[in-house]
Amino acid sequence: MRIVFMGTPDFAVASLQKLLDDGCQVVAAVTAPDRPAGRGQQLTESPVKRAAVAAGIPVLQPEKLRDPDFLEQLQSYQADLQVVVAFRMLPEVVWAMPRIGTFNLHASLLPQYRGAAPINWAIINGEQETGVTTFFIEKEIDTGQMIFQETEPIHVQDTAGTLHDRLMERGAGLVLKTVRAIESGTYPRIPQPAVDELKMAPKIHRETCEINWFQSAEAVRDFVRGMSPYPTAWTKINGKAYKIYAVSVANQSPFSAEPGEAYSDGKNTLLIKAEDAWLSVDELQAEGKRKMTIGDYFRGNKI
Repeated sequence: MRIVFMGTPDFAVASLQKLLDDGCQVVAAVTAPDRPAGRGQQLTESPVKRAAVAAGIPVLQPEKLRDPDFLEQLQSYQADLQVVVAFRMLPEVVWAMPRIGTFNLHASLLPQYRGAAPINWAIINGEQETGVTTFFIEKEIDTGQMIFQETEPIHVQDTAGTLHDRLMERGAGLVLKTVRAIESGTYPRIPQPAVDELKMAPKIHRETCEINWFQSAEAVRDFVRGMSPYPTAWTKINGKAYKIYAVSVANQSPFSAEPGEAYSDGKNTLLIKAEDAWLSVDELQAEGKRKMTIGDYFRGNKI
């Protein structure tokens, strides 16, 4: 089959590389345009572009997916199948173009956690299991007929970062399995089941990342894990914003306090009160500083 691969971040590179290593015929890659990044704001290529160029695969980088020139270029590759991993929402003129269609890899057990940030929200909501799903793209986002699913446990110490890396590898294997099944003509098309409670995974913005201390300590801890290392939970202490990367339930209770009140010994302890318990801040980043453990932070800074 002639395959066009669509994706942008590192999460997608694992799937692209898996297809190439297994000898699949990837005839082109579609990814985001180069963007300014870093302190120098230098134009930076997406991870998928770098991987595709290294493999000698033509790369398309449209600003607009309905652009006639892009659609003409895409059509010229005569793809039998398009594979999408961590890319933009596609218009029908794009996803309906290949002979077989277009399938997407989603980092959840659909229909749960449809949306842009399924890994983050699964941890934030205290789930003990998630997974990956391949499905055919249709008009409504993340609602198409499923092909395959695989589950993945969420461990108590997992962060969005550690879970991301495991799902990236598991998802790459599922993408290859899906391509080979489609190639052989022996693949299911399973309608997504109706569920009583549908949990969504909307895009996360900075205001979403502010910690609400008027929750249980466990809920706050899940929130911090689900935002770590990116986009990162944050809170204000004495009017200054601090990114919080890791917390744990404290083994001490210095005094009676309202949620959000903080206590520090100025040496190696920073505690913040949640609704039902104190939490120990284990890793943080102050404005203009690098990420540090709380002990390292107090060696040169004060709160």
